[in-house]
Amino acid sequence: MNIPQFAFIGTLGGQELIWVFIIVLLLFGAKKLPELARGVGKSMGEFKKAREEFEHEITRSAEEVKRDEKPKEASPKPAAGKESHEA
Repeated sequence: MNIPQFAFIGTLGGQELIWVFIIVLLLFGAKKLPELARGVGKSMGEFKKAREEFEHEITRSAEEVKRDEKPKEASPKPAAGKESHEA
């Protein structure tokens, strides 16, 4: 499952992005923009790290389940003619 990073911006063109940038600039000001960008970058990094940890945990759990199922399938069955009937 390979999803493009900015798939939700697919319908925005260049002119729309310029308007969004101008509105953000007006709302936050030129001094706050670097701080805002830094915060967004850190948030994206934390999200990526959490996603990778989650994927690793899911993969590890799936491998563990497969490994636990193999011995059950490979257990030898008793032969039909060699059962002991001691009473």
